[in-house]
Amino acid sequence: MRAAVIGTGLIGGSIGLALAGLGHDVVGFDRDGERLARARELGAVGSVAADLEEAASGADVAFVALPVGAIAGAVARLLDAGVPLVTDVGSVKGPVVADVARLCPEGAARFIGGHPMAGSEQEGIDGARADLFVGVAWVVTPTPATAEDTYATLSGILRELQAEVVAVTPEDHDVLVSFVSHVPQLAASTLMDVATTHEAQHRALLRLAAGGFRDMTRIAASQPTIWLDILTSNRDAVLGALDAYLAGLQHARDIVAAGDREALKALLDRARAARRNLPVGISMATKLVELRIVVPDAPGVLAEVTTLAGRLGVNVADLEIAHSKEGNEGVLVLIVAADDADGFEAGLHDLGYHTGRTEIA
Repeated sequence: MRAAVIGTGLIGGSIGLALAGLGHDVVGFDRDGERLARARELGAVGSVAADLEEAASGADVAFVALPVGAIAGAVARLLDAGVPLVTDVGSVKGPVVADVARLCPEGAARFIGGHPMAGSEQEGIDGARADLFVGVAWVVTPTPATAEDTYATLSGILRELQAEVVAVTPEDHDVLVSFVSHVPQLAASTLMDVATTHEAQHRALLRLAAGGFRDMTRIAASQPTIWLDILTSNRDAVLGALDAYLAGLQHARDIVAAGDREALKALLDRARAARRNLPVGISMATKLVELRIVVPDAPGVLAEVTTLAGRLGVNVADLEIAHSKEGNEGVLVLIVAADDADGFEAGLHDLGYHTGRTEIA
């Protein structure tokens, strides 16, 4: 496979290293010539392109790892150049997906928005790692326009990187990440800012900062320019999440002010239980089930099924599409964790789909 990586920073560089390590041919493009040269030196790309069109030439897939504001334009150019599958890694999906559909409507079926939930303490290409995505949730946002074979191909590539593929709608993605990524960034930055408002008085305390403070404010060290696009592009969802967080903080303040030990313990217990129950990916020891879903050959079916899995928190270990040579139906074959199968099947039945299942030893 020939893959084009557009943007050779931390995420783009890590994608390049991972794909190159699997034996794929990687061509890179970056407006920063020094960064691109460094990516080649590190082995993140095997060759470099002078522009997007050159990078697109002969590519089977393109990963766009640019700031959010630059993604849609680059994706449209790659689609116009004929790349059969284009995805991105931006932290905001709704505006990007809409802009791509507007800029290149005929190519919308070949674009799938993506967002690997991965990062590193290190910044830029020198922080890139081939194993950055191992066990990490990689969110994809198929739409009714998404071509089934395109989705299956991307899912296979991401699983080759050992990522856990999670499908949600672009709109749901933006709401979800506002809580798990965007507001935490603002919370960490604000706490750090408040703690250092009177730096002279608090310098000694900051030197004694314990693990809790350091853990909570770690992401405040992130590159600010990256967050400007993200927070403004996802403004509405971020504002909603901030309002919910502020209401929660006000509730916590009221409990502390009232000295209500019972309510305070209930809050801490709920948070502790929720934190301990955060989902994990599929392990080698997990029992699996093969679900066969009869689907009509119609737009939007794949997006409906896969985003249902994402909404229900179903771990999909593999996906295959079997097209019927006759008629207008096909079969989606999904490998899911056995513990998730009953709920997923019930959801599929509610949507009118017929399913079959096989336990996998």
